[in-house]
Amino acid sequence: MQKIAKFEKVSITEFLKCGSKETFDGVILPRRATAGSAGYDFFSPVTFTLEPGETAKIATGVRVKIADGWVLMIYPRSSLGFKYRLTLNNTVGVIDSDYYNAENEGHIFIKLTNCGDKPLTVEKGKAFAQGVFTPFGITEDDDCIAARTGGIGSTDRP
Repeated sequence: MQKIAKFEKVSITEFLKCGSKETFDGVILPRRATAGSAGYDFFSPVTFTLEPGETAKIATGVRVKIADGWVLMIYPRSSLGFKYRLTLNNTVGVIDSDYYNAENEGHIFIKLTNCGDKPLTVEKGKAFAQGVFTPFGITEDDDCIAARTGGIGSTDRP
């Protein structure tokens, strides 16, 4: 199996913009549950409850260095989507390889909505999302040379 990425914590300075030192100290880097798992589980750094229709933005404290030609796709954990209709607000999170170098250090945030009809509580340290690495290609006439500087949603800004 080809190794193409490495998860890291963002710096404490970056994390303190949206969280506490205690929360940062408890950040768990994503990992697979079994050797056959495609997805890397993302663990919640805090306990949170979502009532039906509620939304939460989770600062994971995680960044990822990804080899060129690969992307990390973020999805809700399958069981939470099935049992609670938990969805990501952007449907699928796309973490590009150059996001690692963004102004926010490539800090991965996951914004969720409980679209179901019962409350969902995720305890600190429990898996709530999963990331799958996927290769991608470019067109023969692609001549893009622009470099990312901003964070989430910045690739369409000059």
